[in-house]
Amino acid sequence: MRKLLRHWYQRLPIIRELTEIRRLISLQRDICATRVFDFDFPSHPRYSDRKRLLAFAFQVCSQNGEDGMIREIFHRIGICDRVFVEIGVGDGTENNTGFLLSTGWTGFWIDANPKAQRAIAGRTRLAESLRTLTACVTKENISSLFRELRVPTEFDLLSLDIDQNTYHVWDSLGDFRPRVVVVEYNASIPPDVDWKVEYEPNRVWDKSHNFGAGLKTFEALGQKFGYSLVGCDFVGANAFFVRTELVGSAFAEPFTAENHYEPPRYAFSYRRGHVGSILDKSSAVNVTDRLAESTSERPATPHHRVSHRSSAS
Repeated sequence: MRKLLRHWYQRLPIIRELTEIRRLISLQRDICATRVFDFDFPSHPRYSDRKRLLAFAFQVCSQNGEDGMIREIFHRIGICDRVFVEIGVGDGTENNTGFLLSTGWTGFWIDANPKAQRAIAGRTRLAESLRTLTACVTKENISSLFRELRVPTEFDLLSLDIDQNTYHVWDSLGDFRPRVVVVEYNASIPPDVDWKVEYEPNRVWDKSHNFGAGLKTFEALGQKFGYSLVGCDFVGANAFFVRTELVGSAFAEPFTAENHYEPPRYAFSYRRGHVGSILDKSSAVNVTDRLAESTSERPATPHHRVSHRSSAS
């Protein structure tokens, strides 16, 4: 009787229509994911330059392929201390440093929500490599929060994503010198326009496009601190900066917003595969990290690899 009822229930017109809508939505998401992660970058006129980062994008814990782009940056400039700081980590399962944590890096997570702290509770090997702090970050308190955590003055990677005031917080970190900085930019702003949101310490993102700063404004801020803009992710969410003395000839010139800007393609954000998670920590250093470490004593002439490799390497 139960099977019979289920059979007739599924044949109801409204149920069939809802099922078809669900199937089409799922198909559309799969198509979007394919366009982002399987896009044939080498054959595209804009992306065929192998000094660009997008061909190396892949996703483990990141949202839009940042895992692979960050990995490629350090393959080119070398790794020093394998220390990261990320501000705005959510629950830890989808951010720019979760994959680094699981592959032997150590670091610091700061977020206004304690979810990340709960996510690593009981996972001893991860907790030993990570210091977390629950705090609302402002330009007034960010330096003191870094000192509270004992963040070193120089370290490998800073990832900054607090939506509304990202620009103003980075502008307050002039005493710290990460080798690579990843920031969220406002891709709604054309790449030749200098614009940033007005600063209010307690202001939060209202889900509109009135947030952060345009890429041109971040380009200028990076230059002020001695950084070059070397790329953006395909979705138009994150911009990547490298300390200028490390850039050499390893990245696509010119290092301008006009050259590296990617428009807002937010509908393409998609998690492929299984539900996101913070991976267990590996005790092994992978081959490409060893290669990157071997170049870290030669930052003025960074290793530049232009041959194609798959994201599984």
